[in-house]
Amino acid sequence: MSYRDELAHVLPEGRVFDEPDVVAAYSRDQAAWAPVGRAAVLVRPATPEEVRQVVRICAEHRVPVVARGAGTGLSGGANAVDGCVVLALEGMDAILEIDPAEQLAVVQPGVVNDRLRAAVAEHGLWYPPDPASSPWSTIGGNAATNAGGVCCVKYGVTRDYVLGLQIVTGKGELVRVGRRTRKGVAGYDLTAMFVGSEGTLGVITEITVRLLPRRSAQRTVVGAFDDLETAGRAVARTAESHLTPAALELVDRYCLRAVDDWKNMGLSDMGNVLLLGRTDTPGDEEARALQEAFDAAGATWSTRSTDAEEAEALFAARRLAYPALERLGPVLTEDVCVPRGLVPEMLVRIERHAKEHGVHIANIAHAGDGNLHPLIIVPAGDEAARTRAERAFDAILDDAIALGGTVTGEHGVGLLKKRGMRDELGEDVLALHRDVKRALDPYGILNPGKVI
Repeated sequence: MSYRDELAHVLPEGRVFDEPDVVAAYSRDQAAWAPVGRAAVLVRPATPEEVRQVVRICAEHRVPVVARGAGTGLSGGANAVDGCVVLALEGMDAILEIDPAEQLAVVQPGVVNDRLRAAVAEHGLWYPPDPASSPWSTIGGNAATNAGGVCCVKYGVTRDYVLGLQIVTGKGELVRVGRRTRKGVAGYDLTAMFVGSEGTLGVITEITVRLLPRRSAQRTVVGAFDDLETAGRAVARTAESHLTPAALELVDRYCLRAVDDWKNMGLSDMGNVLLLGRTDTPGDEEARALQEAFDAAGATWSTRSTDAEEAEALFAARRLAYPALERLGPVLTEDVCVPRGLVPEMLVRIERHAKEHGVHIANIAHAGDGNLHPLIIVPAGDEAARTRAERAFDAILDDAIALGGTVTGEHGVGLLKKRGMRDELGEDVLALHRDVKRALDPYGILNPGKVI
């Protein structure tokens, strides 16, 4: 019996699809320039046992399996490979438990980030990881890539909130790793290993996350700067002042103009580069100190906002920057992270590469933790510009490594950052990665060709 016949036999009707248009619609993420293979079958499971059966059958027939959530990734990590089964998990979207006393939630992988945040807010709780894609991205995808977001400068990334996982390994075994308790050091931290593994070690079928009490009122601080280097100095100054804002985001005028052209928000005349800071400590002292750091670094103007709607509009513009720029043409998205004190130098190097390679690079950043997202914009159909953009992309990766940083802070390696990861980690460390991969996926069927 072929693997397709076996899948049709063990799964309920309406789970398996092989129509080319349907399969193709689930075969890639948002990384427009990452290669895409031709998947053979799409499976939309509804239970962990169905996932286990799919992986078991694929392991027996040595058929690749590529798991995906909402497909909002930016590195090609969810892109199909030739002949694979695409395992679409967005239908497994139940919030199984919210425990206010233990401050945890148990969810299936298809639960959308913002939906979980809204659900736990009804209990006076908060789930901090908040990638820009939070209205659409799923907790399973967030865990697979170890997603970060606006709040991670103070509150950490997805790995800091995942207590336990239910996983299907490459051998088709359904296992649990982690715990529900606040503390626990029994055995290796396999949970942390699976978070960020991009579907190469196992398929996540359930996630237990820890929650925090709902935050107190926030204050927003805005600073405008003439150029990226000066804004970068304000980021470094903030770190030197031992301030840890709840958010510190950078947006340049090009991004604001793109948002204005799309949403008519009237923000693009506020400055060449904006830093958007948020504080959530009681009182006004931290907000005042953050504004003073902006001013001392050379802000042309700054303010502490008392208008909640105005403040939310600024952060909404930050979240809308990427989709707004996509409307202008293909976007090659970077995701490098450097020490905060070297943010000014990295921003200068990014501008230099834009000039040297003749490409336009817009800039947004989780500046507070040194996570920069230069966005290389290319006219549609301009192959020469695309080649120049790819060279600029590689040069930015090289500079991040040279400055003691990393080639990806939160988007993952996928397909686009494999060369950069090799250069960053070195062959000895990559050999350890491959050993782990072979132990959990001995047939090499889980998201093959990605990451390592």
